[in-house]
Amino acid sequence: MKPTIYFDNISGTPLHPQVKEEMVNYIQNHYGNPTSQHRIGDAAMETLENARAQVAALINAKPKEIVFTSGGTESVNHAIKGVALAMADKGKHIITSNIEHQSVLRSLRMLQRFGYHVTSLPVDKYGIVDPEDVKKAITDETILVSIMHANNEIGTIEPLAEIGRITREKGIIFHTDAVASAGVIPVDVDALGVDLLSMAANQFYGPSGVGALYIRPKTRIIPLLDGGVQENNMRGGTHNMIGIVGMGKAAELARHEMARRIEYLLTLKKALTDRINTMDDMVINGHPTNNLPNLLSVSVKYVEGESMVLMLDEEGVCVLTRSACATGSLRASHVLIAIGLDYATAQGTLIFSLSIMNTVDEIDHAFEVLSKSVEFLRNMSPLYRQKSK
Repeated sequence: MKPTIYFDNISGTPLHPQVKEEMVNYIQNHYGNPTSQHRIGDAAMETLENARAQVAALINAKPKEIVFTSGGTESVNHAIKGVALAMADKGKHIITSNIEHQSVLRSLRMLQRFGYHVTSLPVDKYGIVDPEDVKKAITDETILVSIMHANNEIGTIEPLAEIGRITREKGIIFHTDAVASAGVIPVDVDALGVDLLSMAANQFYGPSGVGALYIRPKTRIIPLLDGGVQENNMRGGTHNMIGIVGMGKAAELARHEMARRIEYLLTLKKALTDRINTMDDMVINGHPTNNLPNLLSVSVKYVEGESMVLMLDEEGVCVLTRSACATGSLRASHVLIAIGLDYATAQGTLIFSLSIMNTVDEIDHAFEVLSKSVEFLRNMSPLYRQKSK
């Protein structure tokens, strides 16, 4: 069995050793329900609120503004559907972009079946939404704008602060899917001007199955899960204390180590980019500078992406052809089509997402495997042979 090189961190990062230690300690020594009215419950409540404060500090929020969820998808669903239902008396128009995550797109698709209207804005060749397009799309019926902070396929970071100024002037609720960015790059809810922000622990070396939704005070939103009084009446159900403890610790580490992590990830990304740029007929997607430090999307012309993934996997190198939530679909990525790629080029796209646990040696090996795979597959491609004549 070849050693595994994991370049699919956008689908979920490994647990940070200190996060694992914190979670194991909780499993071994604690078991209380934070809503119980006795000393064991009180101890659990103290732990819960400590984790809430850790997550809040990561995005410059107040602890009371954080609602724990089961992950990024629930956080997105809660934000979009919760606002739509709460604001239906004002209007039923929502603005989004053409490159959002499936959790956003499918939430909006469901709302459309109930009479809501959605305006989906185009992006430029780098995947950037023009704030002026947002402004022009707003009507008297608009109740919500949902634009992601950074794209999970091409890494482009959106001009949220400019969009936030527009939504504040118009008095419209502004949500961002920050699952790909929170814990990876600096995120400040006040600087961005957002009212709602979705995030997930498994993007910054925390556990899977736990996330959070930031809700600015006075934002009109209703809960999706009814039950007890947990999470300030915003989400019923027994707390996933083990996951929440892990998310809190991961958030604390991300906040303290972020500058160092970004510097290291940029070093890895440059090493990978420099090597890929030596190959012919390769297209690097996304904005060249305003981009996540841990993600590189590259389209390999005349080669099919799934074949490359399988060949790399045979050599122990794990990458994606597109977002993990869309894997299994034979259609070209809606993100890549939105930025202007043709379908054939889009189908040959690989996503390398890096972590602080990767090394330059791993990049060297992955590039060697990639080069051989591309050469082999292009020699079988009639399009490439035709191009080479």
